[in-house]
Amino acid sequence: MTNIKTFSTPIIAGKFKGKMILIPDISTTRSSKSILKESFFNTLQFDIIDKNFVELFAGSGSVGLEALSRGANRVYFMEKNSDALEILRHNVSKLEPQKCTIIKGNSFAKFEALYSEIKNLKTKTYFYFDPPFATRVGMEEIYDDTIALIKSLDRDVCEMAIIEHMNTLELPLEIGELILWKQKKFGKSVLSYYKFR
Repeated sequence: MTNIKTFSTPIIAGKFKGKMILIPDISTTRSSKSILKESFFNTLQFDIIDKNFVELFAGSGSVGLEALSRGANRVYFMEKNSDALEILRHNVSKLEPQKCTIIKGNSFAKFEALYSEIKNLKTKTYFYFDPPFATRVGMEEIYDDTIALIKSLDRDVCEMAIIEHMNTLELPLEIGELILWKQKKFGKSVLSYYKFR
């Protein structure tokens, strides 16, 4: 295991409730707050059962692993940071690795290949986007690129697209054929939910 500083957080509910997973304490990944995750899964309730779940910019995979615990069919993680990837692989190995796919690399560059694979599964999928906050040099375009990915989603594949973003960002009411269904604030973070009209 990497020498990077980590801390533990429990899976909140589902078949792995109480199991501890590791979260990296590094500047390039942000752990989703427990209250945010709890609210998110309270919103989805049982809708996630037997659906696929994709966590882009996954970090340690805490959101996707919570989805797995709550009955998601398959979970896909996309992450490029090597330290975060090592922790993500460790976390997945402790739960249900046969239902998880980890993709190393840039979420934007690798998305098309993943999307093609998911299309073939013919199972509705939740897409969770948690791009790094655009506060660092070179990150200014990250939300534009995220919106472009969401615009490419097909209603036959996508059940819902969710963006975790900073509260100073105003997202559009519509992205392609998806409309902003719900928004909830958690301190500096906001969850924006998009569904097909």
